[in-house]
Formats: sequence, C-alpha cells, structure tokens
Amino acid sequence: MHSSHHTNSSALHHFTLSLDGEIATLALGAEIATILHPGFVVFLSGNLGAGKTTLARGILRGLDYQGKVKSPTYNLVELYKISRLYFYHFDFYRFNDPIEWEEAGFREYFNAESICLVEWPEKAGGLLPPADLQFFIHITGTDHRRVEIRAHTETGRRCLKQWQTLRNPGQ
Repeated sequence: MHSSHHTNSSALHHFTLSLDGEIATLALGAEIATILHPGFVVFLSGNLGAGKTTLARGILRGLDYQGKVKSPTYNLVELYKISRLYFYHFDFYRFNDPIEWEEAGFREYFNAESICLVEWPEKAGGLLPPADLQFFIHITGTDHRRVEIRAHTETGRRCLKQWQTLRNPGQ
C-alpha cells in the first residue's frame, strides 16, 4: 500500500510516503482526518491530476462525511458541515492574482471553529494564514505518488507526531 520515512525523527517536521493508487491516497486521507481539529489549516500542493482532491475526499470520509465530494475548482470553495464542524475545501487554481483571495472575502473562513483545506495555496500568495500541515503530492508513475508532509506550526508538529504514533504504536 504505502511505505514511509521521516527525515527528522526528533521533531517530525517532515515525513515522506509512497502511495500506490487511489485507494492508498483515500486511506492516507482517512488517517490524517483522525488528527485534524477545528482551527486547523491544511495546504495541498501538486500538479494537476496529482491527487489533491482524492486526498481531500479521503479526509472527509475519515471525518464521517458520506455525501458527494467534488473539486471546488469552479466554485472556489465547498462547505461541508460535519456535526458542529465547518470544513472548507478551497481550490485557488483559477486565481490569476493573489489579491483575488482578499477580494473574495475568504479571510473569515479561517477561524477557530473550522478546518480549511486549500488546493493551490501558492495562487493566494502570502495572504493565507500559515498552514499547520502541507502536503506536496508528486506524480512518480501512472498510479504512484510520493507525498511529502511538512508541519509548519507547533500545532502541526504535534499532530504529525500524534499521527506517527498512531501509525506505529510502541515506537
């Protein structure tokens, strides 16, 4: 399914996985869902077709969302209400200028009561709040991906460490 290693065992700021196919990507998303909580910001980076929306679908399934999950490419944002949690899935691929993010009024979505997952965060320039976790998805073959997970905040580091502990109990 997938193999992994981390490049900084003491702090777990960076972790790399190899994924074989859509099922492995969905499974990774479901695992990541277990460590997310309100106030969390996640960035998904990678080329078109890399699997960003598939990973988002896995996260939503892991949060017990049973409805249809679609790419927010044309709407820019999809809202998923899960119990008392607001989960915002953004896609800024169509942005031509970072100021479009500001003009769209999305700043208020990034708050302590919601989880914000952002595809193509670089299109918003430096206007987004910092990501707790960032996923870089690299296409390495027809159905193979390499995923780098980086923690950019203390919250992200704690969550990445918690996730690693859940994946490898007793280590």
